[in-house]
Amino acid sequence: MNSRPFGQARLSRRLFSAMSGAAVGVALLGKERARAEEQVGIVTAVQGVAVAETQPTPRPLSENGSVFLDDLLHTGDASRLGLRLGETTSVRLGARSRLRIDRFLVNAGGELQLGGGQVVLEGPDGGFPSGLTVRSPYALLAVRGTRFFAGGLDDGFSVFVAHGSVAVRAHGPTVVLEPGEGLDIAHVGARHGPVQRWSQAKIDRAMALVN
Repeated sequence: MNSRPFGQARLSRRLFSAMSGAAVGVALLGKERARAEEQVGIVTAVQGVAVAETQPTPRPLSENGSVFLDDLLHTGDASRLGLRLGETTSVRLGARSRLRIDRFLVNAGGELQLGGGQVVLEGPDGGFPSGLTVRSPYALLAVRGTRFFAGGLDDGFSVFVAHGSVAVRAHGPTVVLEPGEGLDIAHVGARHGPVQRWSQAKIDRAMALVN
């Protein structure tokens, strides 16, 4: 009968455990890398400067370039950025805007973080089957509709719905905006202002920030 010294057997077990742990670590790293490199859209238009702030080096964005899950998209002064997420969702960012794509399922919905600036998002007809959430320091938006504006306007943060509906939760009760309605939030931590029908002049002023 073949046998090995006790010390050698114990060393073999430790080596096997270490190799197994390393293999699991590599597998998890591979999954995380695959998740980070999952393409969720493309760039449709760039005016000025736009980058994806990835480590270790920011990636300049250009027309027809790829957009990936977990990308933090950033526009410069007097810049604009157009995106298509999936097949039917279009996004436009204004100057000095920051948008992170935290989670997105093609044509189904997901979660975005608006860190500053302005965004206009137009989704598929009928809305997002899995829901779409937009987080910002000012409010949490649950998007049930297909076209809305959110972002800095008149020294505060504003939300306007063109089509569909958006539920807005700031520092207070949640309100639902219907087409033609908007609201303003004066500063981070403030309650939202009253829901109002926006004038065409205010709508045009907001849309000019992303067009």
